[in-house]
Amino acid sequence: MNNFVYPCLTIKGKIAEAADFYINTFGEGKIGQTSPYVIQIELSGQKFLLLNEGPTSSPNASISFMVTCEKAEETEQYWNKLIDGGNIMMPLDSYGWSPKYGWVQDKYGVSWQVYTGSRTDTPQKFCPTLMFTGANAGKASSAVHFYTELFPQSNIKGILKYSEGEGDNPEFVKHAQFKIKDYVVMAMDSSAAHGFGFNDAISLVVECDTQAEIDKYWEQLTTNGGHEVACGWLTDKYGISWQIIPKVLMELVKDPNRAPRVMNALMQMKKLIIADLVNA
Repeated sequence: MNNFVYPCLTIKGKIAEAADFYINTFGEGKIGQTSPYVIQIELSGQKFLLLNEGPTSSPNASISFMVTCEKAEETEQYWNKLIDGGNIMMPLDSYGWSPKYGWVQDKYGVSWQVYTGSRTDTPQKFCPTLMFTGANAGKASSAVHFYTELFPQSNIKGILKYSEGEGDNPEFVKHAQFKIKDYVVMAMDSSAAHGFGFNDAISLVVECDTQAEIDKYWEQLTTNGGHEVACGWLTDKYGISWQIIPKVLMELVKDPNRAPRVMNALMQMKKLIIADLVNA
């Protein structure tokens, strides 16, 4: 499985508790690298990064995670754990697109759409789903094309528009599925008054082999309305946050003697420079 693109979830002060909660909820999980700042977990072979501090914002449903389950019993099992201390956004029920589906925001603010369907259509179990709301409503299609043109190993599986009478603009995207660097992402538009939009509490991490790769993504994602943040973080023109990092970074911070020097160098940077991190 390609684990060079993965989500980072800001869960302040509770990353150890959240790591245990997600592994217990979904099974097939394990804890990878840990530090006081981050814990990396794997769920069904997919990486998630849990961040202890940094962004001041909190997760919301503009980025949720579609969880594809092959059996209704599996969907119910996840649902019953996720609603503990959480909020129901769409009740667990039978819908036109799935015999058993529900949308829940868990007790850490992270949203999950548990869905009974075929893993043949979506072989990746957890897929980030980007919901374009507010001023971004109607921009899902342009975003999908932008990302798939920027990143290699990318393609668009399909873009489905709303039908007349479905309660939204028929020019808007009801559901899109695409890949960036072989990582499956979904997107949709919604013109409803949600009161939230993209923020930096959930970001997408992209691990890069070379400085040229970092430079390319950084330049393209920060232009035309995007902006640099700090420490490898940026926000693109749609308001989605990315961390563009070198693959070697994880190795550099494994060494307890070297890690403070590497982190000190990283803290001085906006775009990350591999040579300066290696030589720190």
